Amino acid sequence: MAAIASSVALSLLLWFAIDRALPPLVGMEELAARMVVALKCAAIVTLFGVVLAVEAVAHERLQTNAFDPLQGHETKRLTINLRYLQNTLEQTVVFLVGLFGLAVYLDNGSAMRALPATTAVWLLNRFAFWLGYHRSAALRGLGAPSMAIGLIMLLYVAARIGADVAGSVGAAIVIFAFAAIEAVLFWKTR
Repeated sequence: MAAIASSVALSLLLWFAIDRALPPLVGMEELAARMVVALKCAAIVTLFGVVLAVEAVAHERLQTNAFDPLQGHETKRLTINLRYLQNTLEQTVVFLVGLFGLAVYLDNGSAMRALPATTAVWLLNRFAFWLGYHRSAALRGLGAPSMAIGLIMLLYVAARIGADVAGSVGAAIVIFAFAAIEAVLFWKTR
């Protein structure tokens, strides 16, 4: 819990520092321009988040007895890299949908600084998760904010969609429905 708390605090500080250090992005009035920024951020996320994980697994397979995945020669290192890859693929879906959704709703250059700031902090948290996992399962918590980042973006976008459909009541329904299902999931797994 201490690792998660310190990581959240550091992530927030880093996000605000990056967001404030960047100049407002130019030409963000048009949706197409905002989608280009989101696509560029998605490319960086894919390269450094997903491709590096794929490469780590591939290099391990090519240089060890784990070449044939059906033989059961996975090392602890390879197992961690495989789990990191799977987790990163899952979180990348959430992150990218949230990222593109933000690009729809953030309609000026100052607000759009959030996309590169969020991308940088998300990637740093993925690396912290990966490196922490290699130290111990508990130290995966160093990267916990990456899941929170994707979830918060997606909840914001979903609430905005609810508001587009039915005003503040629509936004509240979306948030309440998600929170209720999440509560059931917590209750069923305790």
